[in-house]
Parts: sequence; structure tokens; C-alpha cells
Amino acid sequence: MTEVNMIETNAAPLVVARGLSKKYGTKVALKPTDLEIPKGRIVGIIGANGAGKSTLLNCILGLCAYDGELEVMGMNPLMGRAHLMNDVCFIADVATLPKWAKIDDLFGWVAGIHPKFDRAKATARVVAAKIPMNAKIKVLSKGMIVQVHLAIALAIDAKLLVLDEPTLGLDIINRRGFYDAILSEFFDETRTILVTTHQIDEIEPILSHAVFIKDGVVTLNASLDEVAERFYAIDVMDEKKEKAQALNPIYSRPLMGRTSMIFDGASAKSLAEFGEPRRVALADIFVALAS
Repeated sequence: MTEVNMIETNAAPLVVARGLSKKYGTKVALKPTDLEIPKGRIVGIIGANGAGKSTLLNCILGLCAYDGELEVMGMNPLMGRAHLMNDVCFIADVATLPKWAKIDDLFGWVAGIHPKFDRAKATARVVAAKIPMNAKIKVLSKGMIVQVHLAIALAIDAKLLVLDEPTLGLDIINRRGFYDAILSEFFDETRTILVTTHQIDEIEPILSHAVFIKDGVVTLNASLDEVAERFYAIDVMDEKKEKAQALNPIYSRPLMGRTSMIFDGASAKSLAEFGEPRRVALADIFVALAS
């Protein structure tokens, strides 16, 4: 486990939902959900396209009406949204900024919208990256746009940073640079990051908590420490396959003359007779629970 995964917090949860649900006409985007998300964590909200990830974020941010009960940082996100957003920074896509705007003008607009935006700090970061403040977004490379968006995010003294598919369309160098900057310059045990992404393998090392959503239903809500204790994988020889199946693996597939199985809740000791139990990557657990 990384140091960030070992963070402990006894504070009240960041998000508390009871029977939270959302419909768009006759389409159920989020089925009645009970959910608690702790503070001081980096939380991955993971699901396939249309699973309900963005709907859950929109509810948390007070961007849409919903049914059920929901509190975010102790507030109703609909009734107290103006107050709530004073402590929130939301980024939907770091590659998307108004192309016709100059960076200096953009910072002026953000300063007028968010009371905790430090324009001088954002400007210093852009200047350090050798990007002209009078440049228009449309002439910048994707890497430069990432730097501008990071400058905005890191200059907002927020308690909650919400990232909805933030690195979509970026190359691996820019993706890593983005997350490295967020970790080193924003995150600490008093702040929380919620991030949705399809790049599970890439962000797993920085996560301390995971929420899986499938068809509007939360299928997993656990810390990475809990995940490491719950899930094991093992490659079972054919002569022991039937006995291993009796332990109810949640997923299995043929693998080079053996059967690779994933177990939820079985102890390493109970699995040892079939081979060497190993930890399971978050992406593999996601596939197992989504199957």
C-alpha cells in the first residue's frame, strides 16, 4: 500500500446518502443507494459508460435534483449549493477550456466566480511553465492547456476536488504530470479528491478508496486496505478446480492450462491448498463484479 492508502480518518463522512436515486424521465440513472464516502481520501468512482458515475457526481455537486437524502460536508447540496461550492473545485475535462479566451481573461472570470481563487498563484504557475498570459487557449498545445487548467485547480483553496474523466484524450506523460501535480500540490489528509476515470490501472496507485457503479447500483464501496483483505486471486490446476469452485469464486477464466479464480471474502489460508493466493488488481475486481 502507498502512504496515501494508509491514511486514517475519524472525521464525519464527506458524503452520506440514504435512498439516493435519480431518474431522467423513465430512465433510472441511479437506483436507490445508501452510501458513505470518507473525508481525507482519494476516491475513485469507477464504472462503464452510462453506469451512473457522472449522475452521482452531479447529485453530490447539487447540479441536478434527486430523490432520497444526501449530505455533502454536512450540507444539502441543493439547498446549500452556493455555500457548498465555496469549498469545491470541479474539473470535467482538463483538455477543454474556452478556445477563444486569453489566459489572463480566463483567470479574471474564475476570480469573479470562485471566492477562494488565488489569481496571483495561478499566474505564477503559468509563467513558470513559460506560457504567455496573453495567449489564447486555441493556440496552446494539449500539454500547455493541462498546465493552465492545473493552475486554476491548484490556486483554489478547496476542501473537495472533483475530477470527472479529467485526463480524457491526453497522452500518458500529460496524464501522469496532471496526477503528480494534484498529489504534490493539493492533496493532504484535510482534503478529499473524487475522480471518475476509465484508466483504472493508472490511478489505482494513488487511490485510497474505491466506489464501483454498475447500471446505477453501487457494487463496491471500500478503502483500498479493505479491498486488499477481501479479494484474492489464485490459479487452480484442473484436478483441484471442482473443489475450488465450492468456495464460490466471483469470477473465473481459463489461463494456460489452469483456471484463474477471484474470491471475495475467502481467507488466504483457505485458498492456500490450491496454490499461492495473490492480491487482485482493482481493474480485475471491477471486471469480476461487472460480469
